[in-house]
Amino acid sequence: ERVMEEDKPCALISELWSEHAYLKELSDLLKQHFHTISYREFLQNPALHAPKIQAIFMWAPSSAAEPSLLRSLPSLKVIANGGAGIDHLDLPFIASLGVKVTNTPGVVSDATADIGMGLLLASARKIVQGHQVAVDPKTNNLSSNLMGFEVTGSTLGIIGMGHIGYKIAQRGKGFEMKILYYNRSRSDEDERAVGATYCENMDDLLRRSDFVMLAVNLTPETTGLIGQRELSLMKPTATLVNVSRGLVVDQDALVKALQSGTIHAAALDVTHPELLPRDHPLLGLLNVLITPHVGTDTYQTTRRMVEVMVENARAAVNGLPIPNEVKPQ
Repeated sequence: ERVMEEDKPCALISELWSEHAYLKELSDLLKQHFHTISYREFLQNPALHAPKIQAIFMWAPSSAAEPSLLRSLPSLKVIANGGAGIDHLDLPFIASLGVKVTNTPGVVSDATADIGMGLLLASARKIVQGHQVAVDPKTNNLSSNLMGFEVTGSTLGIIGMGHIGYKIAQRGKGFEMKILYYNRSRSDEDERAVGATYCENMDDLLRRSDFVMLAVNLTPETTGLIGQRELSLMKPTATLVNVSRGLVVDQDALVKALQSGTIHAAALDVTHPELLPRDHPLLGLLNVLITPHVGTDTYQTTRRMVEVMVENARAAVNGLPIPNEVKPQ
């Protein structure tokens, strides 16, 4: 049945939304259940819109999460975040306003694990360099040095064994990799399912792994988790792959480790900041592969993410149990 436009709750949509062509299609999913106001529209007349807004739909960090803005929304009930990471939201502050926060954890795991393995393979087998050689008009023979490292049978160390880490382990198993993992808590069930070996301490994993994959949430404990000391423990032939958050790695230490041969390579879907300044030293290194935080950017995952954001927000607005509520620790 057609819900009358004025009967729908109002939702503020963070700025990223309106800039992405595919998301425009998905905004129809939102409009079935919410009267949507873009961040730009909101700023043109905050006094008009603020009293009505009950939900905010947010992707990644956004000015829509500024405390002063949130304080100005008396009817706000929920911030529905797309993706698993909510490190850009101040949970205790938002809870103090009586506002719920939701995320979309399980939905993003496959796509993020796929990009992790994609980066690992592309880095190990020099796929991007190979493409550049193959298409370069100056190439007249294919003798350039594109020797890579074998992925099959190598050791994959996964730091963070949540939904995403587990999916990465499954994929590693398909490549006959030896899988080590380090996590706050140990899971015998997961270990058996993917044939992974638990490391009591992270140093042990760093010393033994050919590929170290970061799949942790960003928290105060994981900020700067991989610094100079940790990189120095890795093999000089090892590659660091990061699909978590840029701040999990001390970037200055990473630049030094890559320049000095302390580690062989890095493959990153995340940096800090995003985008990096165009003169950042990481961008000039041949042993770095960077993608612009595209871990969840597939048509299927993005669509499912929006569906789950809508389910979460509708539940919160209607005072029902919320499928994916994130509570402050």
